[in-house]
Amino acid sequence: MELKTDAASVRQGENHIQWQRFSVPYQYPVAFVRGLFDPDNPVFHQTVAREDTDKCHRILMVIDDGVASAALEARINAYFDAHSDKLTLVDKPMVVPGGEIVKKDLAYVESMQSAIHTHAVDRHSYVVAIGGGAVLDAVGLAAATSHRGVRHIRIPTTVLSQNDSGVGVKNAVNFKGVKNYVGTFAPPWAVLNDFDFLDQLPQRERIAGISEAVKVALIRDQKFYFWLEKNAEQLACFTREAEEYMVRRSAELHMHQIAHGGDPFEMGSARPLDFGHWSAHKLEAMTNHHVRHGEAVAIGIALDAWYAHLVGLLSRENAERVVVLLESLGLRTWHPALDSRDAEGELVILTGLREFQEHLGGELTITLLKDLGTGHEVHTMDAGKVHEALNWLKARERQK
Repeated sequence: MELKTDAASVRQGENHIQWQRFSVPYQYPVAFVRGLFDPDNPVFHQTVAREDTDKCHRILMVIDDGVASAALEARINAYFDAHSDKLTLVDKPMVVPGGEIVKKDLAYVESMQSAIHTHAVDRHSYVVAIGGGAVLDAVGLAAATSHRGVRHIRIPTTVLSQNDSGVGVKNAVNFKGVKNYVGTFAPPWAVLNDFDFLDQLPQRERIAGISEAVKVALIRDQKFYFWLEKNAEQLACFTREAEEYMVRRSAELHMHQIAHGGDPFEMGSARPLDFGHWSAHKLEAMTNHHVRHGEAVAIGIALDAWYAHLVGLLSRENAERVVVLLESLGLRTWHPALDSRDAEGELVILTGLREFQEHLGGELTITLLKDLGTGHEVHTMDAGKVHEALNWLKARERQK
């Protein structure tokens, strides 16, 4: 009797190849709220209990030290007390360093894995991360690699993580100085964005995150780009209505690209959402992360926009519009580290192209612009034109 399966079979001579095929649908809510831990707000407890309302769910909480406070812990405790029939903390919240420190190596990930093990957090329990993108990355990696994946809820606290990285499916930390070398693709159980956290951000961090909204508008949504231009002053002043719309629309566009761009787990070489990032990642490393990710992305966008003009893809008028918008938002488009050269006299920033290709695998693929709202993939970059674009940005900086 022959065993029949749904998998396709191919016979090649004496070789028999069985092809296993299946798909796994992913879905998770992305909420935008205020007062997430107000006892009367049902979003958190309903999210946790959405598949089992008859049990008390065990939760390990990990908090970015940049937002950790006695007041926040008190609000969390009060919320859990109010919903003790549905929620219980396995221990007091674990506080970890924010920013690139938590991603510097695997030490903090291992400490989180140890906590997951110590408190018997299983695949039907939850690890909840409250913090910026770096903390979400590290906690997500720990959750994804414990028990082959425990349920993970992200609560982003920065503009950058609410409008971009927090709503995605990637987790990673650095290794031997290589950014995001150790990581996973692991969709979260939920993403809960509480706008109240943005009010606590330093001005520099709050502005830096807007660069990712500019990025995704430039490659996917001309109408949103024009809205950013029209509302630049309100965004730079953190007007609530404008900031909230910017975050929501940026998140929507990032989510749409992940779900409908055809490559959610980045099996190919194209990374449209990494527009402006080949130089940004290198600049961050060159400055030992004194330049924030969002700030580096803004510079990378300006560089690639002017480069696109120099190679005939983007009009001069539109390239200048991009740079003017970034500056209007309070973002810099030049940093002295861009002038750094190696022992052979070559610009160090150009090694970012090689490192970007290694990260992608396959051929070099860089997203540029052929219009506002329209990305265009190229597979080579002219070093001379990159030099020229950098010189233009430097001269513009000197004129200020």
